[in-house]
Amino acid sequence: MEELLELKRLLLKGDIAGSLAIVEELEEMSRDDKINKITSYAIILLLHLIKQAVENRTTRSWDVSIRNCIRQIERTNKRRKSGGYYLRRDELWEVLLSAYPDAIDAASLEVEEGRYEPRELEDLADRDTILNRAIALIWEDR
Repeated sequence: MEELLELKRLLLKGDIAGSLAIVEELEEMSRDDKINKITSYAIILLLHLIKQAVENRTTRSWDVSIRNCIRQIERTNKRRKSGGYYLRRDELWEVLLSAYPDAIDAASLEVEEGRYEPRELEDLADRDTILNRAIALIWEDR
């Protein structure tokens, strides 16, 4: 809110350069918010894909959670008015890659009732296969 008041003040003053700097800051804040939301859903998505891979099974609950995460990532990433996406495929890959350690930690509590430590689980799960599966699910309809 502070930024909007400052933007208004600068516009009324006729300070276009200062106004543009505030607009750029607001755009960056919005993009960061989108990335944070996508990361949160990516952790849950990866958690379930890790569980599926390591336990070699799935449940309806996991499948529903996976579909929900994919839809939420797609909604968050889609630019409403201008079309296109906030994150390109390679940027989304980076988000998934950064979310993977958190997903491993969370999965270590759930896979086979918490049987594995995160490092053990990392050895059991094929990171690249899981990340490729996640990106394929997210970009499937594009």
